[in-house]
Amino acid sequence: QPRLVESGGGLVQPGGSLRLSCKASGVGLRSYAIGWFRQAPGKEREGVSCISSDDDTTFYEDSVKGRFTISRDRASDTVYLQMNALEPEDSAIYYCAVDRALGPYHCLASPSPGDFQSWGQGTTVTVSS
Repeated sequence: QPRLVESGGGLVQPGGSLRLSCKASGVGLRSYAIGWFRQAPGKEREGVSCISSDDDTTFYEDSVKGRFTISRDRASDTVYLQMNALEPEDSAIYYCAVDRALGPYHCLASPSPGDFQSWGQGTTVTVSS
């Protein structure tokens, strides 16, 4: 299993943008679907977006649709989450993880934490004026 490292979080004003990165050490990300999740204080971890393992099709949770974009750079084996038009409600620790499936994983719905593994340490996003 890969060991994942998230980066790119920070403090941003409402309406601003951030780009989160997810990189792996050890085993690469190329054969995995990648999920981005977030967890705000006192709340459950929720799936935000997912990119499929084979054809890079994507899925977004309704609250981020049209504002967030997940992408994969296979050359650098990095997965990104571009976050635009950020809102205070987006403040959370953001995590990436790889799917648990034995074969291809297609992102057809919001990623469920139980379907993913190899969690990184997370990167904190704070949206505040």
